[in-house]
Amino acid sequence: MDIRKITHLAMLISLAVVLNIIESTIPIFNNMLPGVKLGLANAIIIVVIYLYTFTDALYVSLGRVFIVGLIRTGLLGIGFFLSLTGAIFSTIIMYLAKRYTQLSIIGVSILGAIFHSLGQVLMAMLLLKTISLIFYLPYLLLLAIPTGIIVGLMAKNILSLMDKKIALER
Repeated sequence: MDIRKITHLAMLISLAVVLNIIESTIPIFNNMLPGVKLGLANAIIIVVIYLYTFTDALYVSLGRVFIVGLIRTGLLGIGFFLSLTGAIFSTIIMYLAKRYTQLSIIGVSILGAIFHSLGQVLMAMLLLKTISLIFYLPYLLLLAIPTGIIVGLMAKNILSLMDKKIALER
């Protein structure tokens, strides 16, 4: 891996961390639904999926989770494991959707939001040893659609800006 790619990926991890921290200060629905966030950092993961490899996207996604865990939530708490599981589920499904379907970037993002929620609920059920959390899933899945659209539009705009910058450099 060349130094330029490493530098780009490090900057993208940093941006994902910053977006994650910023969004944690934005109350969605006045915190009526615990854990619901826009998922702005996932826009960066989508960008990496479209520009680099699956492995790179996984590194950026896991790097964000671990750094935010160190800074904010702790590395062995429930929040960390929920975030980790959601990140892994969403990164895998977004890569597979991009590679094997004709979905738009917004469709890929919606799938990522859905699988992030699914991963988190499954992990919460496992950690808290209760199946009753499954009743929370429909609300999260319903909210995954608008948040997936927002994140997908954001990723689409970032990629468009990057294409313009590359064109100007030529």
